[in-house]
Amino acid sequence: MPELPDITIYLEALAPRIVGQRLERARITSPSLLRTVDPPLAAAEGRKVVGLRRVGKRIVWEMEGGVFLIFHLMIAGRFKWRPQGTSPPARVGLASFDFPTGTLLLTEASPKHRASLHVVEGEAGLAAHDPGGLDVLAADLDAFRTRLQSESHTLKRALTDPHLFDGIGNWLSDEILHAAKLSLFQLSGKLTDEEIARLYEATQKTARFWIEKLRAETGGGTKFPETVSAFKEGMAVHGRYKQPCPVCGSPVQRIRYADNEANYCATCQTGGRVLADRSLSRLLKADWPRSLEEWEAKLGR
Repeated sequence: MPELPDITIYLEALAPRIVGQRLERARITSPSLLRTVDPPLAAAEGRKVVGLRRVGKRIVWEMEGGVFLIFHLMIAGRFKWRPQGTSPPARVGLASFDFPTGTLLLTEASPKHRASLHVVEGEAGLAAHDPGGLDVLAADLDAFRTRLQSESHTLKRALTDPHLFDGIGNWLSDEILHAAKLSLFQLSGKLTDEEIARLYEATQKTARFWIEKLRAETGGGTKFPETVSAFKEGMAVHGRYKQPCPVCGSPVQRIRYADNEANYCATCQTGGRVLADRSLSRLLKADWPRSLEEWEAKLGR
């Protein structure tokens, strides 16, 4: 799922292409995409885009007259910038939006069709779609601490809860927790002041690092981001199961849950303890390795 750095880069790429431009036509090819009927999408046609915003993991177009288009790309939704009049591709095309400068395609490479578009009127309508998470890039340490300790969750869950923090998902939280040298399952309510400060600094630095890295890859918005993915070159742990940790060289571990996978370094984050992967530990039971040394022994290392 596109997260804070990805959404930031999308907004920077969209701004010079559509802000100030009139939406000439909007074509919906997948009925599951549009989740609202009042006002209709046609209400946005013929109006200029006057601004862009990020609301959590949502991309918002502000149109003339106080109409807002709210896009939530979910896991597999992606934007593609093409020459004017380009039709959405078969099977994965959800919609196309024609501007004088070109056509923006919305695609989704998943049969589950989770991506959504809401059309709302006014700031109150937009506010109804804001989960209320803290903007971690704008927050100071005190605000971060207050939000983190407002509920007791594992750090993985706390960071990815959109009602607590804004724009952090699976891949970014893995990278943040590795940078902070904290366990995914450590409880937010039991962190020391030093650990909270370390987590805050890691959140700031990691989010800004990836924004700058992705910005450089797209030439500061001159190239449209075509390969947005949760697996990026240069990640420390996310998506790098069994590969060496760039800090200590230990093999990166994973935890599978639902459709997701979380990654961490046992040496850097859990004192060498291998966390239970439910899907595997239930199968292996007593044979599940409890430490990094046991895990490496089973691999014959």
